[in-house]
Amino acid sequence: MAIVEDIRSEIDGELKLCPERVTLGSVGISRFILGANPFGGYAHQTRERDEEMRDWYTMERVKECYRLAEEAGVTTHLGRADEFILRALREHRNEGGSLLWIAQTCPGVGSIQHGVTNAIHGRARCCFIHGGEMDYRVANGETKEVSEAVVMIKDHGMAVGTAGHRTETIRWAADHLDLDFFMTSYYNPDDRTRQAHRNYEDEEYYGAEHREAMCALIQELPAPAIHYKVMAAGRNDPREAFEYVADAYRPGDAVCVGIFTKEGRNMIQEDVDLLESALRARGK
Repeated sequence: MAIVEDIRSEIDGELKLCPERVTLGSVGISRFILGANPFGGYAHQTRERDEEMRDWYTMERVKECYRLAEEAGVTTHLGRADEFILRALREHRNEGGSLLWIAQTCPGVGSIQHGVTNAIHGRARCCFIHGGEMDYRVANGETKEVSEAVVMIKDHGMAVGTAGHRTETIRWAADHLDLDFFMTSYYNPDDRTRQAHRNYEDEEYYGAEHREAMCALIQELPAPAIHYKVMAAGRNDPREAFEYVADAYRPGDAVCVGIFTKEGRNMIQEDVDLLESALRARGK
């Protein structure tokens, strides 16, 4: 779907960029999406970094991050359908917040169906199946539950998508499922064909060839893509990363980025500005 709104905000006398809006199915979202990996301590760097994120992101700091996102014009949060995110969103809403939730099923929560059920109870507007789960199931021909979950998500009025770290996974989903969006990882850091969850003993790999292949595939997809892992889990320079995104971005796509506010309270606005500036420089 085409961009439908161009929004800027003026805060403390300074003009700041806000994310434009796009549509997944019938659900309008900001094209910059606040990710949640840092909230759960999923740094994709070292175990020590994971623990640092878990120590930092108390419930109060997660809610502060939600508020900072809304101040930057971000309307949308993408997070796991687990009890921590469910609680954080409930408290945020009870305190006047209005972030829209894109729910992610995930092996750590239980079955795909259980993740979808949590999304329904948590009033998610969109729901997608975890990338590692999809990589594993597609590679091993175990996709019956995936197809059933897509129907379940649609039946409950949510926009539906699937994620993947492998281009093979995304191609399969495009060929076999009726989806409203695709979650397209720029990198395939570890082998999820052996198991759906991350193996912490494996060193992750972030190769440029993965980013190139996924971005080429994005151009062929029949529905919007949410570009994620665009920073290579903190390995890429933000300006370069968002310029690369801008080149691959199609009108109607969105970008998901996790934020570690311990390293800068203004990080959300800075990332929004970098993305929107790069996109507008390309007329997108």
